[in-house]
Amino acid sequence: MPNPVGTTRAQSTVREYIALTKPGILSLLLFTTLCGMMVAAKGAPSLALTIVTLVGGAMAAGGANALNCYIDRDIDGIMGRTSRRPTVTGAIQPRNALIFGLVLSVGSVFVIGFGANWLAAGLALAGNLYYVLIYTLLLKRRTPQNIVIGGAAGAFPPLVGWAAVTGNLTVLPVLMFAIIYYWTPPHFWALALLKQGEYGRAAVPMLPNIVGEAETRKQVLLYTVILTAISLMPVVFGLGEIYFASAVVLSGIFLLWSARLYFQPSKRLARETFFYSLWYLALIFGAMVIDRAVLG
Repeated sequence: MPNPVGTTRAQSTVREYIALTKPGILSLLLFTTLCGMMVAAKGAPSLALTIVTLVGGAMAAGGANALNCYIDRDIDGIMGRTSRRPTVTGAIQPRNALIFGLVLSVGSVFVIGFGANWLAAGLALAGNLYYVLIYTLLLKRRTPQNIVIGGAAGAFPPLVGWAAVTGNLTVLPVLMFAIIYYWTPPHFWALALLKQGEYGRAAVPMLPNIVGEAETRKQVLLYTVILTAISLMPVVFGLGEIYFASAVVLSGIFLLWSARLYFQPSKRLARETFFYSLWYLALIFGAMVIDRAVLG
């Protein structure tokens, strides 16, 4: 006879381990990986290569996220949005989370290395180590520039995707990296304007807690202006009219939200700016894929 109690417990444990990988963040990272692959291939890369790269990429990013949960379990329990993580609730013991994160991280190198190439594997490992060592351990609790410097960790996926297809890097994937890098501060600082009380209680020096809301809103606008300029540069290096028109419209809307947040400060506009930033990144990378597939 099947044991429904044992089955339910096993399913619950699997869900908790999946939660350690932060699936919401993971989905955006894998999307930008896939976009990097499709822009490099000027269409759809082979199914086998796509599966290997995305599985390896999920392991690399998921492993880094699990290690982040292990390291930050003390402050995660203080903040409402992270208080239900398995390393906080006790659903996953810290030692098990550490082993899980290390196994995923190491395994990702071999999956991508043997399935795609070792340049892509090295880039995936670099993104993993940057997030764990540079952002989580070195910067997060020490400087309000944690998001600016640490934002590079989330910008590695399109490099991994491009390298998996081509075996090299050119200016275009570096610009894809730069778009994510300059997108990260306005994205996270808009969130920090909403969650500064939680960050304050956890003693995480996010920008609003250190320099105040007014200066944070100014920085959101400044980085959005820089992002807009960066977002137009891929046209010089191979993308065409479809992408150019999309970048102008999408970046223009982002500028509008950031400017409204600066001149008319409110929690509502901070929330709307944050959510638009998610759509912005997905749509501008999608525009790259469409432009490359249609115009070559």
